[in-house]
Amino acid sequence: MGLHLSRLRTVCLATLLFLGGCGWLTATPQPVLPAEELYRLGEQDLARSRYEDARSRFKDIVARHPDSSYAPRARFLIGETYFREGEFDKAVKEFEAFLAFYPQHQIADLVQYRLAVSYYDQMKPVEQDQALTGKALAQFKKLVKDYPQSRYASDALAKIDICRGRLAQKELFIAHYYYDQQDNTAAARQRLEGILKNYQHTLVIPETLFLLAEVNFREARTAEAVALFRRLAAEYAYTEWGKRAAQRLSVSR
Repeated sequence: MGLHLSRLRTVCLATLLFLGGCGWLTATPQPVLPAEELYRLGEQDLARSRYEDARSRFKDIVARHPDSSYAPRARFLIGETYFREGEFDKAVKEFEAFLAFYPQHQIADLVQYRLAVSYYDQMKPVEQDQALTGKALAQFKKLVKDYPQSRYASDALAKIDICRGRLAQKELFIAHYYYDQQDNTAAARQRLEGILKNYQHTLVIPETLFLLAEVNFREARTAEAVALFRRLAAEYAYTEWGKRAAQRLSVSR
């Protein structure tokens, strides 16, 4: 009986010591830092390209201080960390979330610009699908429309021209495919006339007119072909296609 009690006391003592030890091993809960401090630390991490650490700080602001004046900028900077890492799909989602919550915020134009550039920086070569170019174009147009006084509007206008030019090049590429590879003049004509209608003032207009003239020749529309060559020779004499048109006219006389 005495041995049994002794063992029991030993077990109880060991248990108490174990439980007491667990107390000092348990991590002390970290205090919630003020939004201003989190933002300062996040900016430091961002400047040092420690994107994951910065993102964690900014997410804490959004989660723990949603009504803080720092919350909108923190939400934007979450997207900015993804943008700088080249994680464009994730960046787009964050920028779209910002604009949904704060469309009139003082940095909304910057966020709209970053959203457009997220698509722009992913544009594919002309031979590939141009869906991202179309999205970039739409977002740059939205920037110019919604924030016409933005400091980013002039750059957006320049990039709109680049996007339009890329889409026009794609249409011309397809037209050449139909004309050169498929001998499908109807399909080529549709693409070429679409360029002249939808992508005026782009750099591919002279080549488009030249190819359309060739389509007309192949379809025995000689008068229409000659008229296009004359237009090229008159309006685009300084281009390769204007010079070719002049040569074609001289031969056809």
